[in-house]
Amino acid sequence: MNEVIDNLQAIQVESPVDKIIRQLKHLIVSGQLKPGDKLPAERALVERFGVGRSYVREAILKLEFYGLLKTTPQSGTYVSGLSIKVLDSLISDLIRYNKDDFSAMIEARYYLELDAVRLAAERKTEEDVIAIEQAMRDYQTKVNQGENAVEEDMLFHIAVAKATKNSVIESMILLLIPDLIKNITENKICGENRESITMKEHLSILNAIKAGDIDAAENSMAVHLDEILQISRADFVAKMFLKKK
Repeated sequence: MNEVIDNLQAIQVESPVDKIIRQLKHLIVSGQLKPGDKLPAERALVERFGVGRSYVREAILKLEFYGLLKTTPQSGTYVSGLSIKVLDSLISDLIRYNKDDFSAMIEARYYLELDAVRLAAERKTEEDVIAIEQAMRDYQTKVNQGENAVEEDMLFHIAVAKATKNSVIESMILLLIPDLIKNITENKICGENRESITMKEHLSILNAIKAGDIDAAENSMAVHLDEILQISRADFVAKMFLKKK
């Protein structure tokens, strides 16, 4: 009986982002969207898909990260010049991207963000600081109003990533952050009153970046991410224990 249970797999529930990516894949594979074609405007996609703007943006960002779409300022977003067969294969791999390995994603995010915040403290510009401050204020406003602040939390970390001036680190964080923060928040993995603690930790990170204090910035980010890192490590140990049984 245990062998039967071990061979069963959890039902995979697609997120709105995966559904958007799947529909875009269908348009490409069917030839309705060809390499070099321009995508409809973001507003039109939001209305057509019937989802929030953040889901459409996240889907486009992921497709851009994998080189499947290319956005040109003041021009729009275009389908990559890759062949239909290559696009089909890459999009299928992206949809199958393993979001269930929670502990691995958390660990990758932890070390990636420690490096990112050190670079941000070293390389930030006045514009970067303004962007991080605005993201922090937007998060605080939503929390104080009792509203969901998942998107504002993501934007804070993305603003820090942009300050690194390293496009690869920024792209990797853009890939990891949305799924992780939504998972953590929606499942209340860090407890009910995490928002007030997060506001203080965001402020500590911001102050260290503004001061250009690299070590303080890293320490502040480590404190911010430590709770979820410990939870993910406990989850990893539990999974290893179950495999040995």
